[in-house]
Amino acid sequence: MARGAPCAAPITKIEFDRMMTPLGPFERPPDIAVAVSGGADSMALTLLADGWVRRRAGRMTALVVDHGLRADSREEAVRVAAWLAARDVAAVVLTWSGPKPTTDIQARARAARYRLLGEWCRGAGVLHLLLAHHRDDQAETVLLRLERHSGPDGLAAMAAVVETPDVRYLRPLLAVPKARLYATLEACGQPWVEDPSNRDVVFARGRLRALMPALADEGVTAERLSRMAAALGRARGIVDTAVAALLADAVAPHPAGFCRLDPVRYAGAPAEIARRALARIVQCVGGGEYAPRSNRLERLHGALAEGNLDHGRTLGGCRVLPRRDGILICREPAAATEESVLEAGGSVRWDGRFTLRATAAAGLASGRFMVRKLGRDGWRVAVARRPALRKTAIPAAVRPGLPAIYDLDGLLAVPHLGFMRTAPPDGGAPLFETAFRPAHALGPHGFAFVGPQG
Repeated sequence: MARGAPCAAPITKIEFDRMMTPLGPFERPPDIAVAVSGGADSMALTLLADGWVRRRAGRMTALVVDHGLRADSREEAVRVAAWLAARDVAAVVLTWSGPKPTTDIQARARAARYRLLGEWCRGAGVLHLLLAHHRDDQAETVLLRLERHSGPDGLAAMAAVVETPDVRYLRPLLAVPKARLYATLEACGQPWVEDPSNRDVVFARGRLRALMPALADEGVTAERLSRMAAALGRARGIVDTAVAALLADAVAPHPAGFCRLDPVRYAGAPAEIARRALARIVQCVGGGEYAPRSNRLERLHGALAEGNLDHGRTLGGCRVLPRRDGILICREPAAATEESVLEAGGSVRWDGRFTLRATAAAGLASGRFMVRKLGRDGWRVAVARRPALRKTAIPAAVRPGLPAIYDLDGLLAVPHLGFMRTAPPDGGAPLFETAFRPAHALGPHGFAFVGPQG
């Protein structure tokens, strides 16, 4: 095991209470989860969070992800769960199944880990997930962002609070040096595991971690890097608040996954705020993982700000169309190519934007369905069977990109249009439900820095 610095002191319960307070609000009593890898960082956080939640008569679940990337990963996950069980901490092992990547391993593993954690929290109704990133992690993230030529937002690094549609990610330890986490575990007599990949110089973070002592000798310490991130994080938080205010004032989102933008209110906003708001809209409606490229975003912003969007544009998988009642921003049908299998009684995420659920009763029609875009052919089939659909309030440009459900006989349902090829059994509730749940919500960005602490 690695050892903490001799002068490092364990984190006290009073200190940890102070770290958690600004991350609220929490339920009374609180119900939280904590992501546990078994490393020193997450084990220390788990013990601290366990004490915090017990003092409030709440509940905590430790989520241990078995990533399957090493031969001993399952054994390691079971060992960590056993350590926690010995302390009367409820633990759940989540398994990343299926084929594993051979390239970009760390990024893909991280995405899979967050997906598993988020799905568990959503299913369990847990709104708060604690992550164990600390001051040294924050400093390394700043260096990674510098290496990748990130701007001020990127150099703000990790946020203490990140809001998503499913769960709030909370990082109470961002201003705490790793040495204090080692000291906390040693004071409790709690072992931990060491992941050799954390120091593997094959990975960029491992290389930067190896350079940190030399940088510190030159005055570029983890503390200074973390404080720089904090300052930029506060600035980003102010900007994000202004962007959220503009979105609330100028944008009308629709459950069918499109938005209407008020061009007058948009043009009246400061340029930087308006550009960021536009990027947020496109990322939300297009279901993209990343914001659109800056040069194309800038051109579209210029047309909107000057009021001369005289024809439709495309950006980030979206169509941006001038209309008499405002600017229509909808999914570009040609970009919605995903096809997903939906089982009766199950749910599926489609096109990075929608969650669809088939009720158990859907099994009376067929046990297995395909979800794909409606397309123009699907629209013609639907309107031929239900001519009244021609009067739908959903714009024509939106309809081809709507999620549609197919069985062996063809188009079965289009939930947003209220279309079913046949009536539900016994005239009951619809067999399919859908919700617009983009990976990047239109609402508050959720970047918040809290600190410094400790």
